[in-house]
Amino acid sequence: MRHLFPLLLLAPLGLISSVPTRPAAAPDANLSNIKLPAGFTISYFAQGVTSARELAVGPDGTVYVGTKDDKVYALPDRNKDGRADEVVTVATGLNAPNGVAVRNGALYVAEINRVVRYDNIAATLRKKPKPVVVYNQLPNKDWHGYRYIAFGPDGKLYVPVGAPCNSCLPEEPIYGTINRMNANGTGLEVFAQGVRNTVGFDWSPQDKALWFTDNGRDMLGDNLPPDELNRAPSPGLHFGFPYFFAGDVPDPEFSKGRSADTYTKPARKLGPHVAALGMKFYTGKQFPAAYRNQIFIPEHGSWNRSSKLGYRIMLVRLDASGKQARSYETFAEGWLQGQKPWGRPVCLLVLPDGSLLVSDDQNNVVYRISYKG
Repeated sequence: MRHLFPLLLLAPLGLISSVPTRPAAAPDANLSNIKLPAGFTISYFAQGVTSARELAVGPDGTVYVGTKDDKVYALPDRNKDGRADEVVTVATGLNAPNGVAVRNGALYVAEINRVVRYDNIAATLRKKPKPVVVYNQLPNKDWHGYRYIAFGPDGKLYVPVGAPCNSCLPEEPIYGTINRMNANGTGLEVFAQGVRNTVGFDWSPQDKALWFTDNGRDMLGDNLPPDELNRAPSPGLHFGFPYFFAGDVPDPEFSKGRSADTYTKPARKLGPHVAALGMKFYTGKQFPAAYRNQIFIPEHGSWNRSSKLGYRIMLVRLDASGKQARSYETFAEGWLQGQKPWGRPVCLLVLPDGSLLVSDDQNNVVYRISYKG
């Protein structure tokens, strides 16, 4: 050790200070429990990302992470080795900033009650930039208040507002909806109704239709209702809440006198109470061609089911038209060991290299799933 000390003194100070500080690597014992199809591997992209939720990527490859805490993080990977160089806290003191999206060099963040914007984020992320308020008229209720946001093919920002209850007739029309607005916060309009709680959506790379997950109500038993995967090719559709769930499961109180045929049926019924969240179409080129344009769905996991279900990533395969769901199968599992979960997948992000990132708000990490064949 006495020989190393003089070398450190002689090293250029700039060289030492430029070396990024990485979070200490945690044992990979848990990762060995994850089962994936042949040729796929899972690793840690970043650790120590408390309550990691929605993910977005900037033009320079920096990944931004929303949380259900009060912080937003940035995860730069400057050497492109598949692991973040460091965890940078971009902002603090926010109101559950679950949603993140990047557009024209700005980071948009959705809190429970508002959407804010951090301009020129790549150059300012270490300076605790001050947000510009984009829209501040969202309801400020915690129940189903986590906002998942994304810019659609139409250039508008989509923002859902979940129901403020398990099942109820919403007191205001904005509850139980998916909305869209201009990038500057003007022109808010309802795109879809009857949506109990979506925390994940994406657009088909084939026909640009909006697809989204929706969580069914609780307290109807272990197996009812299923969660939903829905397709909304146009605005104005109603997906049943609070009258019917998963297309044909009536609410005991609010369905009376109504017909299930009045409402848009789900594209696919998912598992009951699995808490299907931040779905993504796979648009990369790293995975085999059979995965191209198919839907990956992280299932956060049941909380009130007598036998736990979810805690996995599912794959929904579509037909050639991209309009019909033809199968629903497990892609990655192992976060649930027996009846004890050690992690809960939340949201997905396809990186430019074709690998797939997965956030986990229980294990406080972001994983990277890659394919080497």
